[in-house]
Amino acid sequence: MKVTLIGKSEHPEATCAIAARNCLGHAEEQHTLEEDRALIRSIIASGHDSVLEHASLTFFIQGVSRIMTHQLVRHRLASYEEVSQRYTVRPDDIVIPASFASHNDDCAKHMMYTAYQTAIGQGIPPEDARYLLPEGTTTDIVVTMNARELRHFFALRCCNRAQWEIRAVANEMLRLCKQEAPSIFDKAGAPCRYGECPEGKRSCGHKQLPDGDTL
Repeated sequence: MKVTLIGKSEHPEATCAIAARNCLGHAEEQHTLEEDRALIRSIIASGHDSVLEHASLTFFIQGVSRIMTHQLVRHRLASYEEVSQRYTVRPDDIVIPASFASHNDDCAKHMMYTAYQTAIGQGIPPEDARYLLPEGTTTDIVVTMNARELRHFFALRCCNRAQWEIRAVANEMLRLCKQEAPSIFDKAGAPCRYGECPEGKRSCGHKQLPDGDTL
Protein backbone atom coordinates (compact mmCIF):
# COMPACT_ATOMS: atom_id res chain seq x y z
CA MET A 1 0.00 0.00 0.00
CA LYS A 2 1.28 3.46 -0.92
CA VAL A 3 -0.43 6.81 -0.36
CA THR A 4 0.91 9.94 -2.07
CA LEU A 5 -0.40 13.49 -1.77
CA ILE A 6 -0.45 14.68 -5.40
CA GLY A 7 -2.47 17.90 -5.16
CA LYS A 8 -3.92 20.41 -2.72
CA SER A 9 -5.32 23.89 -2.40
CA GLU A 10 -2.36 26.24 -2.73
CA HIS A 11 -2.69 27.69 0.78
CA PRO A 12 -5.30 25.53 2.57
CA GLU A 13 -5.11 27.18 5.98
CA ALA A 14 -5.03 30.75 4.65
CA THR A 15 -7.89 29.97 2.27
CA CYS A 16 -10.10 28.66 5.06
CA ALA A 17 -9.20 31.62 7.27
CA ILE A 18 -10.15 34.11 4.53
CA ALA A 19 -13.46 32.32 4.06
CA ALA A 20 -14.13 32.57 7.79
CA ARG A 21 -13.25 36.28 7.98
CA ASN A 22 -15.43 37.00 4.98
CA CYS A 23 -18.48 36.12 7.06
CA LEU A 24 -17.75 39.25 9.10
CA GLY A 25 -16.67 41.37 6.15
CA HIS A 26 -12.94 41.16 7.01
CA ALA A 27 -11.73 38.96 4.17
CA GLU A 28 -9.18 41.49 2.87
CA GLU A 29 -7.39 41.94 6.18
CA GLN A 30 -3.78 40.71 6.23
CA HIS A 31 -2.85 38.16 8.87
CA THR A 32 0.10 35.92 9.69
CA LEU A 33 0.00 32.16 9.28
CA GLU A 34 -0.11 31.72 13.04
CA GLU A 35 -3.09 34.07 13.28
CA ASP A 36 -4.82 32.09 10.53
CA ARG A 37 -4.12 28.85 12.38
CA ALA A 38 -5.45 30.22 15.66
CA LEU A 39 -8.66 31.29 13.91
CA ILE A 40 -9.11 27.87 12.28
CA ARG A 41 -8.63 26.05 15.59
CA SER A 42 -11.25 28.27 17.25
CA ILE A 43 -13.66 27.67 14.35
CA ILE A 44 -13.25 23.90 14.59
CA ALA A 45 -13.74 24.05 18.36
CA SER A 46 -17.00 25.98 17.88
CA GLY A 47 -18.29 23.54 15.25
CA HIS A 48 -18.50 25.96 12.32
CA ASP A 49 -16.86 23.50 9.93
CA SER A 50 -18.31 24.78 6.65
CA VAL A 51 -15.30 27.05 6.08
CA LEU A 52 -13.13 23.91 5.82
CA GLU A 53 -14.89 22.98 2.59
CA HIS A 54 -12.87 25.65 0.77
CA ALA A 55 -9.67 23.59 1.00
CA SER A 56 -9.19 20.22 -0.67
CA LEU A 57 -6.46 17.58 -1.00
CA THR A 58 -5.90 14.90 -3.64
CA PHE A 59 -4.31 11.51 -2.94
CA PHE A 60 -2.98 8.73 -5.17
CA ILE A 61 -3.58 5.42 -3.38
CA GLN A 62 -1.79 2.42 -4.86
CA GLY A 63 -1.68 -1.32 -4.23
CA VAL A 64 -4.88 -1.63 -2.24
CA SER A 65 -7.69 -4.14 -2.64
CA ARG A 66 -11.04 -3.51 -4.25
CA ILE A 67 -12.50 -4.45 -0.89
CA MET A 68 -10.87 -1.30 0.48
CA THR A 69 -11.97 0.95 -2.40
CA HIS A 70 -15.56 -0.30 -2.11
CA GLN A 71 -15.51 1.07 1.44
CA LEU A 72 -13.73 4.26 0.42
CA VAL A 73 -16.25 5.31 -2.24
CA ARG A 74 -19.06 5.15 0.31
CA HIS A 75 -17.79 8.57 1.37
CA ARG A 76 -19.86 10.38 -1.24
CA LEU A 77 -18.60 13.95 -0.79
CA ALA A 78 -15.45 13.20 -2.77
CA SER A 79 -14.22 12.59 -6.31
CA TYR A 80 -12.72 9.26 -7.39
CA GLU A 81 -10.93 7.81 -10.41
CA GLU A 82 -10.02 4.11 -10.18
CA VAL A 83 -8.16 1.72 -12.49
CA SER A 84 -10.72 0.24 -14.88
CA GLN A 85 -10.88 -3.53 -15.12
CA ARG A 86 -12.72 -3.13 -18.41
CA TYR A 87 -9.67 -1.82 -20.23
CA THR A 88 -6.74 -3.20 -18.24
CA VAL A 89 -5.57 -6.75 -17.62
CA ARG A 90 -4.45 -6.81 -14.01
CA PRO A 91 -1.36 -8.76 -12.92
CA ASP A 92 -1.91 -11.70 -10.60
CA ASP A 93 -1.53 -9.57 -7.50
CA ILE A 94 -3.81 -9.68 -4.51
CA VAL A 95 -3.86 -8.16 -1.03
CA ILE A 96 -3.37 -10.98 1.48
CA PRO A 97 -4.51 -10.27 5.08
CA ALA A 98 -2.07 -11.06 7.85
CA SER A 99 -4.48 -13.74 9.09
CA PHE A 100 -3.48 -15.80 6.04
CA ALA A 101 0.19 -15.81 7.04
CA SER A 102 0.17 -19.51 7.87
CA HIS A 103 -1.29 -20.47 4.50
CA ASN A 104 0.40 -20.92 1.13
CA ASP A 105 -0.19 -17.48 -0.37
CA ASP A 106 1.42 -18.28 -3.73
CA CYS A 107 -0.87 -21.30 -4.15
CA ALA A 108 -3.92 -19.20 -3.28
CA LYS A 109 -2.99 -16.51 -5.80
CA HIS A 110 -2.41 -19.09 -8.52
CA MET A 111 -5.77 -20.75 -7.94
CA MET A 112 -7.62 -17.43 -7.90
CA TYR A 113 -6.14 -16.15 -11.16
CA THR A 114 -6.02 -19.33 -13.24
CA ALA A 115 -9.61 -18.98 -14.49
CA TYR A 116 -9.16 -15.25 -15.22
CA GLN A 117 -5.94 -15.69 -17.20
CA THR A 118 -7.43 -18.66 -19.07
CA ALA A 119 -10.45 -16.58 -20.07
CA ILE A 120 -8.24 -13.72 -21.29
CA GLY A 121 -6.15 -16.21 -23.28
CA GLN A 122 -9.29 -17.53 -24.94
CA GLY A 123 -10.27 -14.07 -26.13
CA ILE A 124 -12.80 -13.20 -23.46
CA PRO A 125 -12.91 -9.38 -23.09
CA PRO A 126 -11.33 -8.11 -19.85
CA GLU A 127 -14.65 -6.47 -18.93
CA ASP A 128 -16.22 -9.94 -18.83
CA ALA A 129 -13.24 -11.90 -17.51
CA ARG A 130 -13.06 -9.59 -14.49
CA TYR A 131 -16.15 -11.30 -13.08
CA LEU A 132 -13.80 -14.13 -12.10
CA LEU A 133 -11.39 -11.92 -10.14
CA PRO A 134 -11.37 -12.01 -6.31
CA GLU A 135 -12.26 -8.88 -4.35
CA GLY A 136 -8.73 -8.82 -2.98
CA THR A 137 -7.35 -7.92 -6.43
CA THR A 138 -5.09 -4.89 -6.17
CA THR A 139 -6.11 -1.55 -7.62
CA ASP A 140 -5.06 2.11 -7.65
CA ILE A 141 -7.37 5.04 -7.01
CA VAL A 142 -7.15 8.84 -7.01
CA VAL A 143 -9.36 10.59 -4.46
CA THR A 144 -10.06 14.25 -3.77
CA MET A 145 -11.85 15.41 -0.62
CA ASN A 146 -12.38 18.78 0.96
CA ALA A 147 -10.98 19.28 4.44
CA ARG A 148 -14.34 19.02 6.18
CA GLU A 149 -15.09 15.65 4.58
CA LEU A 150 -11.55 14.46 5.30
CA ARG A 151 -12.05 15.13 9.02
CA HIS A 152 -15.29 13.13 8.92
CA PHE A 153 -13.54 10.34 6.99
CA PHE A 154 -10.72 10.20 9.56
CA ALA A 155 -13.18 10.11 12.47
CA LEU A 156 -14.75 6.95 11.03
CA ARG A 157 -11.86 5.17 9.35
CA CYS A 158 -9.01 5.82 11.81
CA CYS A 159 -11.15 4.16 14.49
CA ASN A 160 -9.97 0.79 15.83
CA ARG A 161 -13.31 -0.67 14.71
CA ALA A 162 -12.63 0.16 11.04
CA GLN A 163 -11.42 -2.66 8.79
CA TRP A 164 -7.62 -2.94 8.96
CA GLU A 165 -6.80 -1.99 5.36
CA ILE A 166 -8.86 1.18 5.10
CA ARG A 167 -7.66 2.15 8.60
CA ALA A 168 -4.04 1.90 7.39
CA VAL A 169 -4.87 4.07 4.37
CA ALA A 170 -6.72 6.62 6.51
CA ASN A 171 -3.89 6.88 9.03
CA GLU A 172 -1.38 7.54 6.25
CA MET A 173 -3.65 10.15 4.64
CA LEU A 174 -4.03 11.82 8.03
CA ARG A 175 -0.27 11.90 8.53
CA LEU A 176 0.14 13.69 5.19
CA CYS A 177 -2.71 16.09 5.96
CA LYS A 178 -1.15 17.09 9.28
CA GLN A 179 2.06 18.00 7.47
CA GLU A 180 0.23 20.25 5.02
CA ALA A 181 -2.35 21.90 7.28
CA PRO A 182 -1.72 21.21 10.97
CA SER A 183 -4.36 23.63 12.27
CA ILE A 184 -7.06 21.88 10.25
CA PHE A 185 -6.02 18.32 11.09
CA ASP A 186 -4.09 18.40 14.38
CA LYS A 187 -7.08 16.97 16.29
CA ALA A 188 -8.48 14.88 13.46
CA GLY A 189 -8.68 11.09 13.61
CA ALA A 190 -10.44 8.61 15.88
CA PRO A 191 -12.65 10.54 18.35
CA CYS A 192 -11.23 8.62 21.32
CA ARG A 193 -7.88 10.30 20.78
CA TYR A 194 -9.21 13.55 22.16
CA GLY A 195 -12.44 12.68 23.94
CA GLU A 196 -15.05 10.01 24.47
CA CYS A 197 -15.74 7.17 22.05
CA PRO A 198 -19.11 7.74 20.28
CA GLU A 199 -19.61 4.02 19.52
CA GLY A 200 -21.28 3.24 22.85
CA LYS A 201 -21.70 -0.51 23.37
CA ARG A 202 -19.91 -1.11 20.07
CA SER A 203 -16.72 0.52 21.35
CA CYS A 204 -13.52 -1.47 20.97
CA GLY A 205 -12.77 -0.77 24.62
CA HIS A 206 -9.38 0.77 23.91
CA LYS A 207 -8.47 4.42 23.98
CA GLN A 208 -6.10 5.54 21.22
CA LEU A 209 -3.08 7.62 22.04
CA PRO A 210 -2.21 10.57 19.75
CA ASP A 211 0.46 8.47 17.99
CA GLY A 212 -2.05 5.78 17.09
CA ASP A 213 -1.17 3.27 19.81
CA THR A 214 -3.86 2.08 22.22
CA LEU A 215 -4.28 1.75 25.96
